Amino acid sequence: MHPRLILDSKKLDLTITRLCHQLIEQHKEFTGAAILGVQPRGVMLADRIYTRLREILGNQHIDYGKLDITFYRDDFRIKGKPIIADETNINFSLENKNIVLIDDVLYTGRTIRSALDALLDYGRPADVELLVLIDRRLHRHLPIQAKYVGRIIDSITTEKVKVEWKETDGEDKVWMIEDKD
Repeated sequence: MHPRLILDSKKLDLTITRLCHQLIEQHKEFTGAAILGVQPRGVMLADRIYTRLREILGNQHIDYGKLDITFYRDDFRIKGKPIIADETNINFSLENKNIVLIDDVLYTGRTIRSALDALLDYGRPADVELLVLIDRRLHRHLPIQAKYVGRIIDSITTEKVKVEWKETDGEDKVWMIEDKD
């Protein structure tokens, strides 16, 4: 199978802008809401969402944090290599806030389940919504669904979605590739 381009940089940028406008429709000026990016790859999208929201809202304050889920994953002991956790940075209370959890790809739902477990160790939010760039809807292991979705992709299990970010990969692109693992 040849790699298939799902989103180029222009379409990715438009998708992020659309997602931001959907968030603004729901949360207005974010006074009772906060954004949490799931480490590691969800933070790349969350950074973009946060920056774009601030541009659109005129640098309005928005609570923004980063959530590491390493030790909440159900597979962290079976990877066969040393475990290196990412940083959790939440400098605001989650109590009674509407939390928008952000990740790049929703596949089986296990990452989001881990994120929910981790999130509850920091407080009890009023509501938790999920925003993802790509939803691979056909392979869910858990009943988890995103409220905000950039693109829905139907794929087979031997395919993988690869999100490339300018900051780490040199260019913004989303690919469907053959999974060699």
